[in-house]
Amino acid sequence: MKKHDLLAIGFMTFALFLGAGNLIFPPSLGLEAGTNLFPAMGGFLITAVGLPAFTLVVLGRISTTQNLTQQLPSWLARTFWVALFTAIGPAFGMPRAVTVAYEMGLKPFLDSDQLLLFSVVFCGLTLALAFRPGRLVDYIGKVMTPLLILMLLSLALAAIISPLGLPQVPSADYQQNAVTHGLIQGYMTMDAIAAVGFGWVIIQAINGKGVTEPKAVANTAFKVAVIYAVLMAGCYLAMGYVGATSTTVAANATNGGEILTRYVAGEFGIYGQWLLAAIIVMACLTTTVGLTNACAEYYKQTFNAPFSLTASIVVVLTCIIANFGLEQILAVSLPAILVICPVAIALVLAAFVLPSKKVSAWVYNASLLAALILGGLDALNILGQIPESLGTTLVRMLPLYSAHASWLLPCLLILTLNRLQVISKTVMTKATE
Repeated sequence: MKKHDLLAIGFMTFALFLGAGNLIFPPSLGLEAGTNLFPAMGGFLITAVGLPAFTLVVLGRISTTQNLTQQLPSWLARTFWVALFTAIGPAFGMPRAVTVAYEMGLKPFLDSDQLLLFSVVFCGLTLALAFRPGRLVDYIGKVMTPLLILMLLSLALAAIISPLGLPQVPSADYQQNAVTHGLIQGYMTMDAIAAVGFGWVIIQAINGKGVTEPKAVANTAFKVAVIYAVLMAGCYLAMGYVGATSTTVAANATNGGEILTRYVAGEFGIYGQWLLAAIIVMACLTTTVGLTNACAEYYKQTFNAPFSLTASIVVVLTCIIANFGLEQILAVSLPAILVICPVAIALVLAAFVLPSKKVSAWVYNASLLAALILGGLDALNILGQIPESLGTTLVRMLPLYSAHASWLLPCLLILTLNRLQVISKTVMTKATE
C-alpha cells in the first residue's frame, strides 16, 4: 500500500472515532485534575486510546471482523452484531451525534428550536456521503480530517501560547488516585465498542486498496492503529490542557461542552464560537457517516441486504430518534451500551489470547456469559440502581467492581486457563512424537 493511502486510512480512522463526546470528556478531566493533569491523562489514554487501538490490531489479525464471533453459535453471533450495530447506530450513537452537533454547533446562534430542520439536513448530508462507501477514504481521510486537525491545532496552539489560567488544585477524585480515575474515565468513553463496529469500515478500506492477504492486512491494520493512536492521544492531551488552563473562564462549568464554549470565546471572541461550531459539526458528521457505513456493510455481508436500502433505513431512524432529545436517548439506550461494551471487549480478548482453531466454543460462551452477567452488574452500578448495602458487599467480593470493570478478571481467568491448556496439549503432543 502506498504511504499516502495508509496515511489517509489512518486519518479516516481518527475522524471516525472523533465524535463530540471525545472532545467533551478531556476538558472536564483537565479542569478537575488540575496540577495532576498528566498522571490522570496517562490513565485516560490507556483505556480511551489504548483499548480501541488494541481492538483494531486484533481485528486486523483475524482479517475479517466477522471472525470475531466465529466460535459462537450463528444465532448468538448474529444477535450480538445486530445489538451492537443497533446500539452504536440508529438507537444511540448516531442520534447522540446529531443532537450534540445541534446543541453545540448551531443552537447558540439561533433564537428558536430548529432541531427538526437541522437533523433532516445533517442526516441528508450523512446519507449522501455514505452512499459511496468506496470514496469514504477520499471524503474523510483526505479532505475532512486534515481540515479538522488544522482547526483542533489552532485551538491547542492558542491554549499553549496564551493560556487563560493556571491549573488548579486537583479535585478530591484526582488528588490521590489520578491515574486510576483517569483509567475509569477513559473506559467510560466506550470507544472500544466503537472500534468493533468501525472495524467493518476500516478492514473494507484496507481491502479496497488491494491489501487482502491476511498477514498484509494485519500489518496494515497495526500501522493504521498507530496513526489513530498518535492523533487521538494528541487531541486528548490538547483538550485536557485546555480544560486545565480554563480556570479563569470556566471555574463553575458543569460539563466539557461548557468549558470548551467559554474557552474559545475567551481566546477568539465571536470567531471562537464559529470555530467550535465547525469542529463539533465536522466531528459528528464523520462519525455518523462512518457508523452508517459500518451498519450497512454488516447487513450487506451477513444478510445480503442492499447497501443503499440499509443505509437509508439507518439514517431515517437516526433522524427520527434524534428529535426525541439527548436526555431521552441517553435514558433509553445507555444501559444497553453499558452491557454490550464488556461483551465486545471480552470477544476481542478471546480472539487475541486464543488460537481460533484450537479453542472450544464453550470458552467463548463462558467468557461471553461472564461479561454479560458481570457487565450487567456494572451497568446497574453506573446507573445508580444497586442498593448501597448490596454495593458494599459487591465491592468486597468482586475485584474492580468500584472501577466498573468487575467482568474483566473473570474473563481473563477463563481465557488464560484455556490458553494454558492449549499450550500443555501442544507440549505433550510434541513430546510423544
